[in-house]
Amino acid sequence: MGEIHIYRKGELKLRSNVPGASMWAIALDKAMLTYFEMEPDTKFPEHSHEAEQITLILEGELTFTYEGETTTLKAGDVIAIPSNAVHSAFTGNMPCKAVDAWSPVRKEFLEKL
Repeated sequence: MGEIHIYRKGELKLRSNVPGASMWAIALDKAMLTYFEMEPDTKFPEHSHEAEQITLILEGELTFTYEGETTTLKAGDVIAIPSNAVHSAFTGNMPCKAVDAWSPVRKEFLEKL
């Protein structure tokens, strides 16, 4: 069994992700949490990943496109994306803050830290 670790706000340094987005990531063996700050007009191009993704919008709006549908999420809204589902996301004319829960861990996010 691993050790419990507390991360203080000052330890969680934002790193660049896609143009216009910064993030930090924390992971255990099987689960991960990421936090994103996105500028207006930030785009996450169409993609998929093995990890299941649950995104909670904290501030602003984030629009997702998937299966031919487009939906805009606002603060307090949540989207659950199954493994390997093709999707994209973008901000509109305002910044956005969001957290994502992932399982399994997306190691590429840890490599950026």
